[in-house]
Amino acid sequence: MLRFFRRLSTMATPIEDALRQKITTALAPTKLVIHNDSHLHAHHKAMVGNTSRETHFRLEVTSAKFEGLRLPARHRLVYDLMKEEMQREGGLHALQMKTRTEEEDGREEERNKV
Repeated sequence: MLRFFRRLSTMATPIEDALRQKITTALAPTKLVIHNDSHLHAHHKAMVGNTSRETHFRLEVTSAKFEGLRLPARHRLVYDLMKEEMQREGGLHALQMKTRTEEEDGREEERNKV
């Protein structure tokens, strides 16, 4: 039964599933939150004629692999992982990212407690 739901999920959300799989495999994140914001952008001119419901995502990724990397390098890492999905017609159009190390994530959590 669980396999059926996994298969159903993969069929319904192939880009989100690819995000999750590729980021998990390459970055071994301690935190990975994926928000599908495509519905917020469906009315944009660039989306006219696009029937995909998986074009815009917001990511929160915490990984030790980001240690020593500046923000642009972190984002390039994720973009490189998703190159195929971004080049596909009607595929991934935009990623908004928060990429942090575990230490940065801990500081952010502390800041948000106040």
